Amino acid sequence: MSIGTVLGQLRAEFPDVTVSKIRFLESEGLVLPGRTPSGYRQFTAADVERLRYVLRAQRDQYLPLKVIKQQLAAADRGESPGPRGVSGHRPQPADDGPRSLTRDELLAATGLTPATLTELEEFGLVKPGDDGTYDPVDAELGMVVRAMARFGIEPRHLRAYRAAADREVGLLEQIVTPLYRQRDTRARDRADQALRELASLSVALHTLLVKMGLRRVTGG
Repeated sequence: MSIGTVLGQLRAEFPDVTVSKIRFLESEGLVLPGRTPSGYRQFTAADVERLRYVLRAQRDQYLPLKVIKQQLAAADRGESPGPRGVSGHRPQPADDGPRSLTRDELLAATGLTPATLTELEEFGLVKPGDDGTYDPVDAELGMVVRAMARFGIEPRHLRAYRAAADREVGLLEQIVTPLYRQRDTRARDRADQALRELASLSVALHTLLVKMGLRRVTGG
């Protein structure tokens, strides 16, 4: 089926999805449609289910694309259940690393308005590179920001998140910097591992603290 047909099937559950968003997910390797002899994308029913899985994971669980991609890869290898029609072997594209996005691509992928993106830049939440392009993580952040906007949360309200994250990064930097400065070639591997573990623990701690704080709101 064509990308337009896919869009029509997804719109009922995901009214904000666009052709550009589907193309962005394809560029990130989350869905791999075939091509007709003339070069047009040709999606299968399994591709549509794969897209539903990705969009639901973003909307309902706020999972980053990297995690969703890992889940799908595990399902492709038969190591875990995935979306209907996804499990089983599936050809994987060559991993050339994350691809930077132009401003227009970022706006199309996230659904942000140019004004909102400008605000995010002004508040230090998103920052383009020297060449004016954006990291894929900026797209993930933009999707979260857009979801939070449904509750009336604006970019200016997110400065506290940025400040808190910077403080956490500063603490982790103090811990691992001595390891990175060692000349032992294995020290960098230890530093990388320590940083990954600390980052994971920091996220877990932050989540627990928020849950504990919300008990005051819910009375639980």
